[in-house]
Amino acid sequence: MKNQLFATFRSLRSYNFRLWMAGSLVSNIGTWMQRVAQDWLVLTQLTHHDASALGIVTGLQFAPQLLLLPWTGSAADRLNQRALLLFTQAAMGVLALLLGVLTFTGVVRLWHVYVFAFLFGSAAALDAPVRQTFVTEMVGEGDLPNAVALNSTSFNAAQMIGPAMAGLLIAGAGMGWAFVCNGLSFAAVLLSLSFFHLSELRNSARAHRARSGFREGLRYVRGRPDLMAILVMLFLIGTFALNFPIFIATMAVKVFHSGAQAFGLLSSIAAVGSVSGGLFAASRRKPGLLSLAFGSAVFGLGWTFGALAPGYWWFAGALALAGAASLTLTNGTNSIMQLSTDPAMRGRVMALRVGVALGGMTLGAPLLGWIANRFGPRWSLAVGAGACFTAALVGACVLVRRRELLLT
Repeated sequence: MKNQLFATFRSLRSYNFRLWMAGSLVSNIGTWMQRVAQDWLVLTQLTHHDASALGIVTGLQFAPQLLLLPWTGSAADRLNQRALLLFTQAAMGVLALLLGVLTFTGVVRLWHVYVFAFLFGSAAALDAPVRQTFVTEMVGEGDLPNAVALNSTSFNAAQMIGPAMAGLLIAGAGMGWAFVCNGLSFAAVLLSLSFFHLSELRNSARAHRARSGFREGLRYVRGRPDLMAILVMLFLIGTFALNFPIFIATMAVKVFHSGAQAFGLLSSIAAVGSVSGGLFAASRRKPGLLSLAFGSAVFGLGWTFGALAPGYWWFAGALALAGAASLTLTNGTNSIMQLSTDPAMRGRVMALRVGVALGGMTLGAPLLGWIANRFGPRWSLAVGAGACFTAALVGACVLVRRRELLLT
């Protein structure tokens, strides 16, 4: 038992990683508070339960993952990653505070939310590949799968706290406070980065400056069938199945007619499953393509049960299952792609991963919002389930093909 516990949390031996985890937990709680407040603001105050508007907000927030892809990965490979994180975290904090001011003063409009979603997404697009590859500098490649899993567990542990806090705050004090709390929470990450032991960072190989850096990354991935298969699976999952905010918000408001507190509780329950999946992933040494296919299938079952759920608590149970499967899947793709990639290419490959997984939401979120409006939220969940099962088939086909090649 003691050895298992040590294996699960082994990357916390690093002083820098411990600081990073502490700061990230505080910041992630604020992030989840803002997500719930933003969705609630759009659905209940700026529109009359318009799922399409919520889909547009989600799409705008993730559009920069695709639009800025030629630059975000190259920046992660070439520039000082700690300095980049200081910049992106500060930028997101300022944006959250400004949105809070607009909400407090009562002048916020739907187009304001659209603009801030895009700006916040632009900072996050630069931040995401840096955050993922910077983990290697903190813990080294030996503990990378464990650190990736714990990093994701922290994000989802915050989901158990942040949405519930946001629900209470919205009901008791107003939505503006949720945005302000998120803005202030970024100070925790900035402080943790300021106190790093720089001598303990493991400098990875850096890419040389070249105008064709992004095209070089594309050529590298095209030459790797295993990476291409993972990206196809991520596109299907990211476009149609990772839209938790749309699924939760539309089911809570349009099907179960829930208040802000019950709405926030659903996000927290989804996080319980995600944390369980994250801790399971942290206890494992190295994931494989088989675990990705299995995780996709279980993810599909979660959304199938959610689409058929007869009541609020049945839907909450389906969310927990979907949350566990989604984190096992996304953590696995992160670890596999980082460990199997040339260090000098890692930033660009991870930017492609993030761009495909989250950028797909730019296409999927408005579509799922339209489906929820036109046919009902349960049908949008059914689409998500179908995408998960298709991704599982892609993984299974690659495994079968690989076995055939080994036998010839």
